[in-house]
Amino acid sequence: MKFGFYLPNNGPNARPEPLAAIAMKGDNLGFECMVAGDHILVPEQINSPYPYTVSGEFPGGDTGEYFEQLTLLTYLAGITKQIRLIPSVMIVPHRPPLLTAKILSTIDVLSGGRLTVGVGVGWMEEEFQALGAPPFSERGAVTNEYIRAFIELWSSDKPTFSGKYCEFSDLAFLPKPVQNPYPPIWVGGHSRAALRRAATLGDGWHPVGAIPANPLEPDDLSEKISLLNRYAEEAGRDPAKLDISMKAPLYDSVSESGSPRRRFSGSSEEILQDVQTYANHGVTHLIFDIRGSNLNSALEKLAWFAEDIMAHC
Repeated sequence: MKFGFYLPNNGPNARPEPLAAIAMKGDNLGFECMVAGDHILVPEQINSPYPYTVSGEFPGGDTGEYFEQLTLLTYLAGITKQIRLIPSVMIVPHRPPLLTAKILSTIDVLSGGRLTVGVGVGWMEEEFQALGAPPFSERGAVTNEYIRAFIELWSSDKPTFSGKYCEFSDLAFLPKPVQNPYPPIWVGGHSRAALRRAATLGDGWHPVGAIPANPLEPDDLSEKISLLNRYAEEAGRDPAKLDISMKAPLYDSVSESGSPRRRFSGSSEEILQDVQTYANHGVTHLIFDIRGSNLNSALEKLAWFAEDIMAHC
């Protein structure tokens, strides 16, 4: 099992110095990766339902404060050495495809090949409208086409592409990514369309689990992985080569008395048991929300996790 952690999106730790301290601490402790979320802007009025809370309310819209995801990862690439950098997820339709492919290729080169590209279709229609992005209702098709365009630009000496949303030819695209043939692509989402996208275009499936809105208990996870594998086989791809990288909270407290224990809560031994359970069901990476309310608590959580969990896996 490989482990990663969320970077802070907003609040007191979302500043250059705390972000640098958190990133370097995780790098030095041997974490596999760190992930940054993606909102370019947050409209004041949001009617779109957020898929990761039971109420459908978006918890990150109070201030509208978000660093631009790819710029943040570029900054952190320059002050870390080994840890992988993951936009998680990058909302693919939000950015023009050629520019996005060039930014991602540049990050991979400048980081020495440490980029993994987490991709998703997005959920907030109001943000699509504000950005002048392609139609929200067509976001799945746009995402599929843009991913194919990325791959063409990254892997072809003479990239050529003709699609409904993107078209190019007769151009030079350099530098290419360091990683061969290109940075791994992890596809977020839980729908059948997301699983098919991961199986046919991606190098891994990147779901969120262990939350009330989407528990993704092991039996449910196994069913989805079986479907993922079937889609991969139908596409002529080897399912064994796909990563399963799950994001989850790391709870500070156990459930209320009388309620079942939440996954990834309780003692170190209980959390290790959960880690092993998900590993047995095919998860290759677990990426935890270890964000603290201040810098010291965030650094202490990272150190505790490395000593009490990572060291025993």
